[in-house]
Amino acid sequence: MKKKLLIIFLCFYSLLSYSQIKGTITDSKNTPIPFVNIYIENTYIGSTSNENGNFELNITTPKNYTVVFQFLGYKTVKKTISISKFPHTLNVIMEDEEISLNEVVVTAGENPANKIMRAAIAKREENFDKIKAYKANYYSRGLIKIKDAPEKIFGVELGDLGGSIDSTRSGIIYLSETISEIEFLKPDKLKEKIIASKVSGDNNGFSFNTAGDADFNFYNNTIPLGNQIISPLADYAFNYYTYKLEGIFYDDKGNLINKVNVIPKRKNDRIFSGSIYIIEDQWTIYATELSITGEQAQIPAADKIVITQHFSYSENDNIWALISQTMDFEYAFLGLKGDGRFIAVYSDYVFNPELSKNDFGREILSFQDLANKKDSTYWATLRPVPLTVEEVNDYVKKDSIQIVRESKPYLDSIDGVNNKFKFGNLISGYNYSNSYKKYSLGVSSPLSGFNFNTVQGYNSNVKLYYTKGWNDYSQYLSTDATFNYGVSDDRLRATVSASYKFNNTTRPYLSASGGVTVQQFNDAEPISKLENTISSLYFKDNYMKLYDKTFAKINYSQEVTNGFRAYGNVSYERRKALFNTTDQTFFKDRDDAYTSNNPLNETAFGIPSFDTHRIAKLELNTAITFGQEYFSYPDRKINLYSSKYPKLYLGYEKGFAATDSKYNFDQIKARVAQQFNVGDKGTFIYNLRTGIFFNADDIAFMDYKHFNGNQTHFSTSGNYTNVFNNLPYYEQSTNTSYLEVHAEHDFNGFILQKIPLLNKLNFNLILGAHALATDGKTPYQEFTVGIDNIGWGKYRFLRVDYLRSYQSGFVSDAVVFGLKFN
Repeated sequence: MKKKLLIIFLCFYSLLSYSQIKGTITDSKNTPIPFVNIYIENTYIGSTSNENGNFELNITTPKNYTVVFQFLGYKTVKKTISISKFPHTLNVIMEDEEISLNEVVVTAGENPANKIMRAAIAKREENFDKIKAYKANYYSRGLIKIKDAPEKIFGVELGDLGGSIDSTRSGIIYLSETISEIEFLKPDKLKEKIIASKVSGDNNGFSFNTAGDADFNFYNNTIPLGNQIISPLADYAFNYYTYKLEGIFYDDKGNLINKVNVIPKRKNDRIFSGSIYIIEDQWTIYATELSITGEQAQIPAADKIVITQHFSYSENDNIWALISQTMDFEYAFLGLKGDGRFIAVYSDYVFNPELSKNDFGREILSFQDLANKKDSTYWATLRPVPLTVEEVNDYVKKDSIQIVRESKPYLDSIDGVNNKFKFGNLISGYNYSNSYKKYSLGVSSPLSGFNFNTVQGYNSNVKLYYTKGWNDYSQYLSTDATFNYGVSDDRLRATVSASYKFNNTTRPYLSASGGVTVQQFNDAEPISKLENTISSLYFKDNYMKLYDKTFAKINYSQEVTNGFRAYGNVSYERRKALFNTTDQTFFKDRDDAYTSNNPLNETAFGIPSFDTHRIAKLELNTAITFGQEYFSYPDRKINLYSSKYPKLYLGYEKGFAATDSKYNFDQIKARVAQQFNVGDKGTFIYNLRTGIFFNADDIAFMDYKHFNGNQTHFSTSGNYTNVFNNLPYYEQSTNTSYLEVHAEHDFNGFILQKIPLLNKLNFNLILGAHALATDGKTPYQEFTVGIDNIGWGKYRFLRVDYLRSYQSGFVSDAVVFGLKFN
């Protein structure tokens, strides 16, 4: 305890020692004011007070300064001070701002707020264009707390979350800071180099607080926050908002500031509520206090998100620029609840420097060497927002805990508890771990792998596995052996596999596998074992068609260069036809019977769709992501999804050395996919596939191109642009040429939110079109109308679609129920 108190004292001492101008900001009742903006007049050298009203302004040269204190709801304070030595203490009392409507001239029938907002919207692009480029220093701090955490979730014990939870089951679960240098080029180029990174409880950690994630520019039409949220300054904002002028006041420079209330026209639109402050005549943003609910943003875990921004004016540059931003949030989901805050402070701006697109590569985030090894002196010198007592305690506590919890005795003691066999392991399986040596091994439960099909009858999988990691699992080895026994065909089958990942940068994977298994003819496995079990036993619909495969296979994949990943595998297979061995069902119906296991002919019982044969196969595939941007962490590379360009997949597949030459073949194939936002009108996604076979007239049916169908009228895929939801599984399979087209548009509330009563349900309308053309067959089409985000409260996982299919005229219609968890 004495040691802990000493560490805390030293932390505070270092903070005091390196603070140049420091103090506390209070109101007239001596109540601390948090998140006040403090800066040197006519500069962007500044800071922000913490939750306790304490601030530090790091100035190194003794001279005269005018320090400005600015916060919404309070009169701006200017203090001219003469500094001869450091540190210098400056305590400030701020008085309430007088916001008045007395000076507003209201014309009969005219809403003055509308006039203000129309002017601001008209000058939106002009104000945005004032900053074509900039360089700045950036500081960010993230804090996430948990309150009254449950002991268990779904039967799994939470423990103390790495020492985060105290005796009241509350505490800080995430605390981190970054200091960065950022560069921006209009319209959307942003590059960041993190100079220092600190994560509580992880002295090797790298914060995920980045400038890009905090880039909420309300001069854009939409703000990326879960979904695209419509800005109060959007060109079409009057379709979504009503505005009310709450009052006006004058800032320290004599500018008239309009405080405009932003009010949603409809409760569940993807819009904000709160206040936006607009400067008269300049029609630029002075500040924002805007919030959105998790229901509006369709972020299930969030209750409320509040974004507060403060801007400052530089006479030298004639620019109002963002100097601080806080994002506060509350969350509650699956029994977990709490709140958090992300603070961002911008300083030392250089506006409109000589920057061009050539200065911005695909790497948009990088780290300076030893960025996570900065000592307390460094942080005390440069941290612009002082730590609170709670945050200091969290750093001290978790840094101490980390040393203990990484020790062998502690890890062995935890493993000793977790490795004990429990009755629940009969259902979940058993896992044995050695955390210190970073390996684990275990066995799955035969109950979890239990299923039914008409070839094997009741059958179950049991998997034995072993994993070993190195360098925080940037390298790891994974091996397993799976045993499957079918009761009806009285057959034991087994497969083994091993895979090794070499690093987290280019992510090379090498794997080998082999054994005997039952395999769906469509190796994409469009019907799951659970779906097939229910369809078979309850409805006598055995959609899953299987064959016996004995194989040996080697795979390798790697990112060859940024945006270009290559995959390859070679295998040797023995294929043998299988037949139904059981007619087991829960409900006997004389007029209903199982179909055969022959996918080409449902009445061909005992007749194979192919002859037993052996064949070697080679597959070469590439995935090309145009314009791929990425984060460069010291220990890994994180590729980012971009909607600007489509993703292209190219592939070549060859079957050769078959025991019967008619089974040899070649296929080339390509796929293009993309998802992008269409402003306030939702999200559009498409997926196109094409390919052609050569020398494939008599190949085995499993080597055909199969298309993902769905005859169960139920979906758990989540991705509806990879399936035909009213197509029998093997009806359109081909060994010639093909073109597959999927497209969907999720209006994301654009239409349904405008319909009275329906808008209270917060549903999303989705329209889709799907088409398939193969050589020698009439094209097939499906058209769908779907409703998504169905559910109650935060739990909205259901989607329902009505669809109609056509092929030389109307074929049929159907209703598909889907569960979506993304």
